[in-house]
Amino acid sequence: MLFSHKILLWYSQNKRTLPWRGSIDPYKIWLSEIILQQTKVAQGTPYYLKFVSSFPTVFDLANAPQEKILKLWQGLGYYSRARNLHEAAKTVLLDYNGKFPETYKELIKLKGIGDYTASAIASICFNAPEAVVDGNVYRVLSRYFGVDTPINSTEGVAYFKDLAKQLIDRERIRDYNQGIMEFGAMQCVPKNPKCKDCPLQGSCVALKENKVSVLPVKLKKTKIKKRYFNYIVPIRRDQKGEIYTILKQRIGKGIWQDLWEFPLIETEKETFIENMEEDIPNFLDLKSDFSIHIYKDTIVHKLSHQHLYTKFWIVEVEDEFNNTIKVCDLEKYAVPVLIADFIKTFKF
Repeated sequence: MLFSHKILLWYSQNKRTLPWRGSIDPYKIWLSEIILQQTKVAQGTPYYLKFVSSFPTVFDLANAPQEKILKLWQGLGYYSRARNLHEAAKTVLLDYNGKFPETYKELIKLKGIGDYTASAIASICFNAPEAVVDGNVYRVLSRYFGVDTPINSTEGVAYFKDLAKQLIDRERIRDYNQGIMEFGAMQCVPKNPKCKDCPLQGSCVALKENKVSVLPVKLKKTKIKKRYFNYIVPIRRDQKGEIYTILKQRIGKGIWQDLWEFPLIETEKETFIENMEEDIPNFLDLKSDFSIHIYKDTIVHKLSHQHLYTKFWIVEVEDEFNNTIKVCDLEKYAVPVLIADFIKTFKF
């Protein structure tokens, strides 16, 4: 039996029931694929359902304010995906009259869509003979054929794409592409794959040569950068007992672009209360007395290429300050999950 036929048979017997599965609506497939980039299905599914409910069509998404999109995205991370989602929706609306392009060549022009996503949409929605290669597919092909070329090298990307093209079942491209991705997600998983009941075990090179645990090969990751964030959380109570603070929107490129956060002092190394007592009056332009204390210990927030060593400094002030917001309105703002967790647990 051919490789593709084994995958198709396995898929027919083992595929999961997912809210976007079975649909060939390019909007829903695109939305699910963008959400599931860097996100596991269990975590991404509730977000998919929220987005479909809030924005039933690409018209709704394109016309939505970015702030609402970022708020719905909160907690998924890699926020550039949400911004690109919005830009691509506007492009589909303006340049394609609200109808998704049907070819790989046109799809890949949309913001945030790369080779994998363009191939997935083209094949699943329009039955185009395009091969998908995501992390799951890399793993299955690397193990089955015993390929030790690094999957994140230029040579590896080209090699596996070509190999994937040779293996596709053109008669059932939709099911085959979904099947091989599902196979990698459920059967040929990264750790402790289910080799004993695998339909490919009889011809799997990695299993035969005892290389399952070392394939696929990846080049070493970029060195993790350490950054030191000091969030200043001003708190002022008025005569009626209303509590006010400050949020600022991050501008420019970089992590959390367009999201909101408390005033930030970034330092080259860990800072302590003595430093903060000196810096905060000028930083907040305070004219009267204030009290300061740290909320808990340093929180280490880990991103893909950087670790944020974060402290929240609580500053009780009497001065009125500009651009204040009521603490009860904090939940309306799109904030990084680091800030969201603080807001949720801190007792203002």
